[in-house]
Amino acid sequence: MRIPGLISAAIEVLDDIESRHRPVSAALRDWGLGHRFAGSGDRATIGNIVYDALRRRRSLAWRIGADTSRALALAVVGLDWQIDADELATLLETDRHGPGPLTGEEYRALCGENPLDTAPENIQADIQDWCRPYIESALSVDWLTECQAMAWRPPLDLRVNTLKADRERVLGQLARLGPQACRLSPVGIRIPPSGGARRHPNIQSDEAWRRGRIEVQDEGSQLCALLAAANPGDQVLDFCAGAGGKALAFAAIMENRGQIYAYDADRNRLAPIYERVKRAGVRNVQVRPPGDDSLDDLQDRMDLVFVDAPCSGSGVWRRHPDAKWRLTPNALTARLEEQAAVLDQAAGFVRPGGVLAYATCSIFAAENEDRIAAFRERYPNFLPVSLGERVDDLASDARSLVHCLADGAVRLTPARSETDGFYLACLRRE
Repeated sequence: MRIPGLISAAIEVLDDIESRHRPVSAALRDWGLGHRFAGSGDRATIGNIVYDALRRRRSLAWRIGADTSRALALAVVGLDWQIDADELATLLETDRHGPGPLTGEEYRALCGENPLDTAPENIQADIQDWCRPYIESALSVDWLTECQAMAWRPPLDLRVNTLKADRERVLGQLARLGPQACRLSPVGIRIPPSGGARRHPNIQSDEAWRRGRIEVQDEGSQLCALLAAANPGDQVLDFCAGAGGKALAFAAIMENRGQIYAYDADRNRLAPIYERVKRAGVRNVQVRPPGDDSLDDLQDRMDLVFVDAPCSGSGVWRRHPDAKWRLTPNALTARLEEQAAVLDQAAGFVRPGGVLAYATCSIFAAENEDRIAAFRERYPNFLPVSLGERVDDLASDARSLVHCLADGAVRLTPARSETDGFYLACLRRE
């Protein structure tokens, strides 16, 4: 497929997402099933246009002067991918598979008529207006820079499974992909973001992944597992385990010693963990499906209870940009209630002297510092653990990359930390 046809396809997908309120992944999958003539490279390019359009929806709409699917797709290709306006105009005029010729307004916009630096800050930040106070209260003067970093493509981060390999060996095996050692995670590998029509490699077809030597995991998520400081021989409850990414990270940190109990209230979210545990060579993870008494025997016994809490997902908007526009104030309120409930439930499993770790992939203070402050009012016997020294152990310049907060917690952000947005607080039960 040529560029005009790819733009038309992206417009179809964006229209489908808008009209049916569907996740972008589902819309792209269904488009591919209905257009089997499109090769994998074509589908990847269409996906790049769609994801880039959603990441920077407001800023692109400002620059091109409209918020339609057509306008957004044209803005991605002409402004972000920097295909010359004259070249694009010629392509669209001569290709019957395209969305039609450029209008005069579109042509002038693609020539740079509407510079972004003249737009209101919320548009430059590519966020909904109501989200700004929640972000600004956490990030202060850095909020705009961080939001802009959240609107660009993320890298592909991998965690080396030290039960099966070491980082240097895996870097050699993946050399053809241009991997880099992560700056903070000692087991992290980064493949830089692709640009334009280029796509990330399909890492799940690689031998290193098939043999369980690597897992796909953002460096920020890896750091949350590392800073929670599980030790070999510990009893650990991963209370919101989902597909098991943190549980697998703990297993490697603990050298397959001790016991990890992986639990999630949603049975379907747990489903992938069984195959992942097998592939990674993990022997100390015990899956506990939801049930009335599935965790009764763990009360007051855990050295570490890790809560990867349900949240707005504002820290991972660059990976799930459609979620940025679906989030509502009512949905955020529901998440805050869920976070309070899950903390209350998890606290009962921490032994005296044990640690409760609370993590979110959110950059909203309301979901992070405010939740921990409210929890401590209800449970004054849980005292904050300062994570600063653990951060210092990561690298000599780690403090310049990680937000070490006054309450002992840490925040990771895309502009400063070059990771997704994460928050981690640890509390020790007296």
